[in-house]
Amino acid sequence: MPALREKTVVKLRAKGQGISHSRTDIGIRDLNFAIDEPEARGGTNLGPAPTEAALAALAGCTNVIGHKCAGKMGVDIGRLSIEISCAFDRRGVTLEEEVDVPFVELRQVVTCDGSLNEEELQSVADEVAKYCPLSKLFEQSGTAMETIWQKA
Repeated sequence: MPALREKTVVKLRAKGQGISHSRTDIGIRDLNFAIDEPEARGGTNLGPAPTEAALAALAGCTNVIGHKCAGKMGVDIGRLSIEISCAFDRRGVTLEEEVDVPFVELRQVVTCDGSLNEEELQSVADEVAKYCPLSKLFEQSGTAMETIWQKA
């Protein structure tokens, strides 16, 4: 019997329901959460702002792809701690003017507590750079990205 082959392109779906001018309730699979603005910008602070959710998605993707790459390489990456800081050009979201690259610069520091050595860690980092779809999304949009991988 031939092995099952997963599809290479799949459809991802999300549903959004605007609850107010700042809050959107999102449904993905069987999950529900809010995207919202902080109170200082007229929101109810029930979830991250859309731009913050993009950074959270990058952290989550780095974690998932990092563990997949480490597993494929047979190295112990342990737990990852991911810190992201970003220079964000707000002129677009304030409707001042169109901005081609709103996420101007992004710095991601990934700290792992596994037993892998420095060479293995750099190999994992190189593989994650190849395969993380969110990293590629930011990079190909023109964001200047710096990602640092380090041992705890």
